Amino acid sequence: MPPPRPATPVGDPVGLATLGEVAGTIEFSCVDGPGNRFVVFLQGCNLNCLFCHNPQTIPRRGGRTTSVDDLLAKIRLAAPFLSGVTVSGGEATQQPEFLRHLFVALAEDPATQHLTRFIDTNGDAYPEVWDYLEPVFEAAMVDLKAIDNDLHRRLTGHGNERILRSIRLLAQRDRLYEVRLILAAGTNDSDEILRSTGEWLASVDPHMRIRVNTYRHHGVRRAARGLVSPTDEDRERYAARLSAIADFRIQVV
Repeated sequence: MPPPRPATPVGDPVGLATLGEVAGTIEFSCVDGPGNRFVVFLQGCNLNCLFCHNPQTIPRRGGRTTSVDDLLAKIRLAAPFLSGVTVSGGEATQQPEFLRHLFVALAEDPATQHLTRFIDTNGDAYPEVWDYLEPVFEAAMVDLKAIDNDLHRRLTGHGNERILRSIRLLAQRDRLYEVRLILAAGTNDSDEILRSTGEWLASVDPHMRIRVNTYRHHGVRRAARGLVSPTDEDRERYAARLSAIADFRIQVV
């Protein structure tokens, strides 16, 4: 179950941006958090992941300038059939003012205030960003590309220090819905990597929800097409190795 709903901010905080760079939306999704969700993809990401499945959302520009009111109107139409809204990317925390303004609007509108508000994030955000957003969202789904910092740099162009700190901080604040691992065969899926990843995650929460997304070629850039998709046997191994470490709630897809 998602964590308890946060307190709703009163009024419209002064100075929040009402316009955001939006890459696209999906009206109904069952893979971007619990239940049936409206998904907003914000443009721009601070990582450059080798196996990104939405590489067109990485540049800061390239989306469509969209107002909170326009998004709210779309979400309002679908709201009777939804359980929540997830803001993804790109990287959602790269536009924190717009993100907060959207969530405030959702919380205050009678047609949408029943919807849970989730963030799908790479986790590479400073604690001050989470402090700023904490009052307006229920939970985050955080990607972890690699537990080893050097490997993480090779896969994403950046280290993982802030990501690990975000996972621990969000868990401590009861704002972590799940950690998402993306595994490519022969790249970041060895038994040793699985062990070290599982042990670190267990130190945060031994009952953590973990979603293992296995690498697929669909939508990736040419540079990533040499990576290998895991087999069914690999998927069984991932679940077995992680389950042996702690009482995780694991989904492998």
